[in-house]
Amino acid sequence: MDLTVVWAFLIAFAVFMYVVMDGFDLGIGVLFPSFRVGVERDSAMNAIAPVWDGNETWLVLGGGGLFAAFPLAYAVVLPATYPLIIAMLLGLVFRGVAFEFRWRDPGHRAFWDIAFAGGSIVAALAQGMTLGALLQGIEVVDRSYAGSWFDWLTPYTLLTGLGTLAGYALLGSTWLVWKLEGPAQDHARRMAVRAAVATLVLLAAVSLYTPFLEGQYFARWFAMPNVLFAANVPVVTVIVAFYLFRTLTGKGKHEAAPFWLSLALFLLGMAGLGISMWPYVVPSSLTIWDAAAPERSQAFMLVGVAITMPLILAYTAWAYWVFRGKVGHEGYH
Repeated sequence: MDLTVVWAFLIAFAVFMYVVMDGFDLGIGVLFPSFRVGVERDSAMNAIAPVWDGNETWLVLGGGGLFAAFPLAYAVVLPATYPLIIAMLLGLVFRGVAFEFRWRDPGHRAFWDIAFAGGSIVAALAQGMTLGALLQGIEVVDRSYAGSWFDWLTPYTLLTGLGTLAGYALLGSTWLVWKLEGPAQDHARRMAVRAAVATLVLLAAVSLYTPFLEGQYFARWFAMPNVLFAANVPVVTVIVAFYLFRTLTGKGKHEAAPFWLSLALFLLGMAGLGISMWPYVVPSSLTIWDAAAPERSQAFMLVGVAITMPLILAYTAWAYWVFRGKVGHEGYH
């Protein structure tokens, strides 16, 4: 355990927090066209209104931390995925602008609804495809990206993009099951079942595809004694999936449980990602130690993170606590 490992876990934590917290925001945008115009759409948007902009703090922390703690990885990964990163940022911009102007410009609300949904879909796809591009490998020569502009565009990245899109839709729909009431909640529950099926099918496809991308992936999952540990991830995933469907379709009116079980699926996916990649930050090319900043720089930045991260966690927890109630039929907390 050294500062490089500490920073790797800090960035992984920031990325997981972003995926979890902005994931259900994006998921609601993905599902937005399926809700009826009027109170249903207003209620869905108000379910995330108090927290959506703060959630993206984790994206800044993850990206900034990668640049500061692992500058070589930042310098390799970004040129390899520039089109995806640009698409993601534009999607987030359109989504944010649409979120605000939808209320301030009711005469063009239909346009802003399209921008909100479109921006969410583009951002979710771009994030998933970026992950796929990283996992399938980035060509590195002399510590620099040596590939072409469209190396990221493959069937595997399309699969990871669709999987992320479905996963975010699952998070968004289960969040709405928790936060809404009446017909809107019933609709969200139906969408959650469909999103859960799509997520699990795509998760299985990605999980079966990934070990055959790199020899090290296959060894991590199937070679002894690694398989004794790695096998726990799919087993637990099946158990979580069973209880997720039970809470969504069973007789009991579970509201919060589906969301927490959906988060558990993402956590298991993150664990599987760690099994495949560790200790590489750019698979088969750069380990975390190859890409790390000098130790003194890491120590200096760690002091700042030790101060700011508890503050971020505190105000995030406070915001969620204050707006812990349901969104009523009139569309407000």
